[in-house]
Amino acid sequence: MRRRFFVEQVRNGHAEISGDDARHLTRVLRVEPGQRYEISDNCHAYLAEVETAHKERVVFRTLDKLETAEPPVRTILCAAVIKFDHFEWLIEKATELGVAEIVPVIADRTERGLDKAAEKRLERWRRIALEASQQSRRTYLPLVHEARPLGEAYLMDDAYVIKANHRFALDEDPGGAALVAALPAQRSPSDEVAILVGPEGGWTPGEREGFQKAGWTRVTMGPLILRAETAAIAALSVIDNAWLVH
Repeated sequence: MRRRFFVEQVRNGHAEISGDDARHLTRVLRVEPGQRYEISDNCHAYLAEVETAHKERVVFRTLDKLETAEPPVRTILCAAVIKFDHFEWLIEKATELGVAEIVPVIADRTERGLDKAAEKRLERWRRIALEASQQSRRTYLPLVHEARPLGEAYLMDDAYVIKANHRFALDEDPGGAALVAALPAQRSPSDEVAILVGPEGGWTPGEREGFQKAGWTRVTMGPLILRAETAAIAALSVIDNAWLVH
């Protein structure tokens, strides 16, 4: 199976990769003129041939536009920031599952210091999403947002608002419905589904009251207590499969 790379743009049937990414292609992958790969400009995917390959610059010539494999539903993951090795794994796997947006949120129980450190991690997180997108042969990169306070993810004011028409908050406290049972019976490919995942230690009563007032449905993944990153990936899988078989 051919590798897929993302390029900034395709213009007049040509695209290029430069800098560190080009050095990786020429020195590690040893791409050569005449070899064929797939490229995406974040809008369309193409079959392309390497036209020139130098240390700092690789130029592709497009041959054919490829069909785009769309996820069954557009998903938005709002995930409380957790220890960075776990959070980066979460970004990678959520990207592989086709998530459209990742919104890191700072919750009351987010580990002290991670909120400030998250500001310096954004470019790394986006790089992880890029590499996972290429590995999973996505056509579109997920949007990885800056970390923001939890309230900005759900308050209906001028701050950032998740506008998905179906919004679910994973909660380990009793009282929430099973996610699979809470999903709407009538589903459409135009739906957007947002999942809110808490930090280690769970939500505070005030946070729980806040997202419920904002219209988020409390749901559970079952009787077992899952790590935050495990719960997020399990929830995204349930949602994808529900829309896929509908």
